[in-house]
Amino acid sequence: MRQRIRCLTITLLAGTTLLAGGCSSVMTRVGPSQGYYSGAKNDIKMIKDDDTGWAMTPLLALDLPFSAVVDTLLLPYDYYRSGSNPEDDSPRARVLRDEQTSGVNNVAPNYTVQDNAAPHYE
Repeated sequence: MRQRIRCLTITLLAGTTLLAGGCSSVMTRVGPSQGYYSGAKNDIKMIKDDDTGWAMTPLLALDLPFSAVVDTLLLPYDYYRSGSNPEDDSPRARVLRDEQTSGVNNVAPNYTVQDNAAPHYE
């Protein structure tokens, strides 16, 4: 029984570590390009930051080697993305382009508001 609990504990800890590993690498690739090894750079920056809480620092230290591995595996993707459209670095340009391609502005009704009056739909 004792060995079973120990095996379960080790499996749970290993699984949690693997699931939590590489989070910074994934999160830094969602937005604009931040260069090569962005996940590892982000982990190091947050570990050094005084505003990072005491509970977060060990998690970042655990995430750092996994982020470095994921960043290494994603180097070809970063290289491909680095020469792409420079407007992708601007959140405003990305939102405008997405609105134009998805037709989001065509869904909302046009209305005007005049000095504390109720909206007037056209």
